[in-house]
Amino acid sequence: MLKTKLAAGALALSTLLIGAVPAYAAPAAQTTGTPGTPAAALAVPGTLSEEESAALLFMREEEKLAHDVYVTLYDQWGLRVFSNIAASEQKHTDAVAALLDAYGLEDPAIGNGVGEFTDPAFQALYDELVAQGSISAAEALKVGVAIEELDISDLEQRIAETDNADIKLLYSNLLAGSENHLRAFSGSGGQGRQGGGRGARP
Repeated sequence: MLKTKLAAGALALSTLLIGAVPAYAAPAAQTTGTPGTPAAALAVPGTLSEEESAALLFMREEEKLAHDVYVTLYDQWGLRVFSNIAASEQKHTDAVAALLDAYGLEDPAIGNGVGEFTDPAFQALYDELVAQGSISAAEALKVGVAIEELDISDLEQRIAETDNADIKLLYSNLLAGSENHLRAFSGSGGQGRQGGGRGARP
C-alpha cells in the first residue's frame, strides 16, 4: 500500500521536475517554515488504526526525505533557501518522530544517516532527486518545488483520512510549513550564497 502510494508520488515528482521552473525573487524571510508540533503539546489518547499508524511511518520518512535532499543540495550549491528550509524540515520530521514515540510505534528512521532510508522506495527517490538537483542550481530549485508539492498532496490526503485530533494537529502544522516552503522555492531568492559558494555550510 505505502509503496504503491510512494510510486505514484515519484511519478508526480518526475512530472513536476520536467515542467516547474521557479523564479529567484522571493524575500529571504519566506524561506522559513512553520515549526513542528512540540511533543509536549500532544495529548495521546487510545490507540491508532492500522491506516493511521502506517501513515505516520510514511510521513516520518517523507519529511526526512525533504530534509536530507535539501541538506545535500545545499552542500552542492550553497543556496540559502536549502539551508533555511532543511532546518524547518528537521523540526517537522522530529515532530512526527515524537508522535510515533508517544503511540509506541517503531521509528523507521532510527540509526539512519542523511540519505539513508528504511523503505527502499524512499531510498530510490532520494537518489533520483539528488541526481536531478545536482545538474544545476535551477534544477535543484525545481526539485524543491516538486518535493513540497508532493508533501502538500500527501498531507491533505492524510488529514482527510483521520479523525485523530493529535494527528490532525501535527499534519496541519506540517502542511502550513510545506505551503511556506513551496512559496519560497517557487519564487526563490535562493541563489543567495552563504560562506562563499559551492559546498558551503551554515
